[in-house]
Amino acid sequence: MVHGRSGIAPITLFNANEDWGVRFAGEVRGYDFGTILDGREMRRFDRFAMLALAAATEATRDSGFDFQSGDPYRHGVAIGSGIGGIGTIEAGVTAMALGGNRKIGPFTVPRLMVNAGAGQVSIRFNLRGANIATATACATGSHAIGAAFHLIQRGDADIMIAGGAEAAVTPLCIGAFAAMKALSTRNEDPTHASRPFDKDRDGFVLSEGAAVIVLEEYEQAKKRGAHIYAEVLGFGSSGDAFHIAAPEDQGAGAHRAMLNALGDAQVSADQVGYINAHGTSTPLGDAAEVAAVKRLFGAHAYKLAMSSTKSVTGHALGAAGGIESIATILALQNGILPPTVNLDCRDEGFDLDFVANQAQERSIQFAINNSFGFGGHNTSLVFGRSPD
Repeated sequence: MVHGRSGIAPITLFNANEDWGVRFAGEVRGYDFGTILDGREMRRFDRFAMLALAAATEATRDSGFDFQSGDPYRHGVAIGSGIGGIGTIEAGVTAMALGGNRKIGPFTVPRLMVNAGAGQVSIRFNLRGANIATATACATGSHAIGAAFHLIQRGDADIMIAGGAEAAVTPLCIGAFAAMKALSTRNEDPTHASRPFDKDRDGFVLSEGAAVIVLEEYEQAKKRGAHIYAEVLGFGSSGDAFHIAAPEDQGAGAHRAMLNALGDAQVSADQVGYINAHGTSTPLGDAAEVAAVKRLFGAHAYKLAMSSTKSVTGHALGAAGGIESIATILALQNGILPPTVNLDCRDEGFDLDFVANQAQERSIQFAINNSFGFGGHNTSLVFGRSPD
């Protein structure tokens, strides 16, 4: 991500031949799910839930916390998905069409549920506390992290596994988003297709993936000597109440979400050094977010940096908030801001520091991650550099 290497390539998960208007995406390639699941378990998991469990397994190992110790009713999970088991749904419909209702598998419902990822992680790690699955389109992962943060903040949990997972690189999803004219059609040049804030952007690039963080009450984490990457300081959300798929052109909902998050964090706008933008590479979405940032931050908007890591990863829908929270956290910890790649010619009025094409070294204390979704869902998370 820091080096701006795109993960976008031709689709391999299904046969996207020349008849398809969009033939590329961001896929998780080469991951061996056999390291976390046996063959019998794999038949019971949709791909999105496997991705959720893979990310949760990595996060729990990295945390150093023994989830088999302590009070399991103080340990919880909040992992969402924008679409859930869409691959299972498509396979089930096909099987029924070809062979009738008797061809529907007995694990269809447990596989397709949006909450299957959270449920399977809860079972694997004996999490008997809060068990939450958010589903707010592209704001899903951030909503999950915000919910987990507030559960710990108000004393209802000591530790939470939180994030998002998505496996929507499927025929129906690629076809449906393409029918909306929402996707880039740069089939001959996929690594340059996701180009947030560029005047030649023509839509987002659909991706899959999962990202999970472990949130823990600060004093407990400090006492056990945990590696604290950053602090979650505030969460804000809002609803556009405007259009099911398009933002209000001045980004009123995005503005309110950021304002609410800063208020929750008790951080002033001029203390923010970096924003990981939602920045999907769509004409309307990018413009609304830029307008919202300028309105909220005023003159300080020209002093902070704002980049879109979707230029490298594509847009993983319900997993995006988790992926980009990790990007924001690592920017705080390492003092390196990941770039917006493919930003060759800024659109009119896009005169902020978008960390164009090359990472920046900058020590920052506070950062924001934005995630906005179809349905008018807006979320912002404020992270602070670890005091340790």
